[in-house]
Amino acid sequence: MLKLRITNKTRGRVLADRADIADTSEKRRTGLLKHTGLAPGEGLWIVPSEGVHTFAMKFTIDVLFLSKQRVVLKTRPHMVKRRIALCLRAHSVVELPAGTIDETGTQKGDQFELEKYEAQ
Repeated sequence: MLKLRITNKTRGRVLADRADIADTSEKRRTGLLKHTGLAPGEGLWIVPSEGVHTFAMKFTIDVLFLSKQRVVLKTRPHMVKRRIALCLRAHSVVELPAGTIDETGTQKGDQFELEKYEAQ
């Protein structure tokens, strides 16, 4: 199964070391809706995407909008259920456990590295 390591190169911090990838229409539609939570190190990279919603979500998440060059365009920490977040300039979205943005000091303008690997 393909997984993703998400690193904030600007801050030298790993935000997720076993994130999933939503790169098909079906995976993007489902997103995290079937999950009951995210453990530290987990996450979801939604590509392509300019927006997300938390309708029917069971937990709070942190949301990061990335450019094609993987620069943070917008952050949305602690996004609770029944909300919508958009960034029309975004190429992709990263969803992480709530608190990850604050814990890692991630900010608009930070450069990210997304490394795919085959999980065992």
